[in-house]
Amino acid sequence: MLFISRCAQTLKTLPSSSSSSSSTTQIRTYVDVYMKWKKDHYFDNIEHILRSPQLRSVIALKNRITSEPNSCIPISSISKKTHHFDLSTKVTKFLRQFPSIFEEFVGPEHNLPWFRLTPEAAELDREERRVYQDSAEDLRGRLRKLILMSRDNVLPLSIVQGMRWYLGLPPEMDLDSSFRFVDLEDGVKGLSVECSNGEKVLSLLQKNTIKNRGLLCSENRGLLCSENRGLLCSEIEFPLFPSKGCRLRVKIEDWLKEFQRLPYVSPYDDYSRLDPSSDVAEKRVVGFLHELLCLFVDHSAERKKLLCLKKWFGLPQKVHKAFERHPQIFYLSMKNKTCTAILREPYRDKASVEPHPVLAVRKKYIQLMKSSELILKSRRSSCRFSDDGVVEKDLDFDFDFDG
Repeated sequence: MLFISRCAQTLKTLPSSSSSSSSTTQIRTYVDVYMKWKKDHYFDNIEHILRSPQLRSVIALKNRITSEPNSCIPISSISKKTHHFDLSTKVTKFLRQFPSIFEEFVGPEHNLPWFRLTPEAAELDREERRVYQDSAEDLRGRLRKLILMSRDNVLPLSIVQGMRWYLGLPPEMDLDSSFRFVDLEDGVKGLSVECSNGEKVLSLLQKNTIKNRGLLCSENRGLLCSENRGLLCSEIEFPLFPSKGCRLRVKIEDWLKEFQRLPYVSPYDDYSRLDPSSDVAEKRVVGFLHELLCLFVDHSAERKKLLCLKKWFGLPQKVHKAFERHPQIFYLSMKNKTCTAILREPYRDKASVEPHPVLAVRKKYIQLMKSSELILKSRRSSCRFSDDGVVEKDLDFDFDFDG
């Protein structure tokens, strides 16, 4: 359920960010939209989103094991790195939760546990590496777009690293000549992107608008007709996908129609002259979040992980409110004891966004993870009692190497 209140304020006219001498009127009409969170069973149970936190730790441990010369590792070398692998439990216990991926064996010294990948996991690792190799240009393009949306086309390496999982980037990545490492303030290292002269980067919304409205010149299907270029800014609406049974009040519908008719500011365009309190600025923030989630593997992210982007992408202090004010564009899932922001469009209109090249292999990892449940269940059944009633050793006993 949504609630709405309106407080009309002043109008502010600023020079347009475009090269033309025309001006853009930025309406600043404060509309306080309150959303009473409505549960959506479909979005709460998208498996690859629901299992993403576990999968992230599984792949991090898998990469650590495969980085060793013999592709195996003693538990003593990683048992103290719980936080490094983003785990809430002991590393040993976590590894033993997935026997279909991590194979345990007795090491050469002191009878300590070692771990290596199972044959199935090793084959999946090789497939993952092939995907990274075959999709290298696509992945560089996603990283490039992320940086191009930033204020000065540069991001700290810490931000890039924080977005690596969501963008589907490999642990090591070859960058082309358009990327450049730079020094930022306070000794911070950054990564910048250089644009070609006259290069115009279109958002997914703009590309879909071109495709749906047929704005390409008939004699040259690769170029926009000059008379239609302005439509990319002035008449783009966000696709809306309300949950079943969601009905809006008339006032809210009127506000939403007004919001959709506002000029569209691409996340790749200069926003420095926008009034931060204007409705157009809010639409620009929604457009940025829409484009950002389109770049991600499963078109979702923990909401708290996006808060670090505010400074570098010109986002307001309460950027999280954009998800709450636009529930027909985004869904907030409260599963996994966190708040995950999900873009609705790729799941309700599968033709609108091309699948991420890494998504398929991640789904295969999840299926392999699920097979561990059957293995553990079988072990518990067979090892609980022997035929003569003697209790046997629990194969999943957790040695305390974490101190």
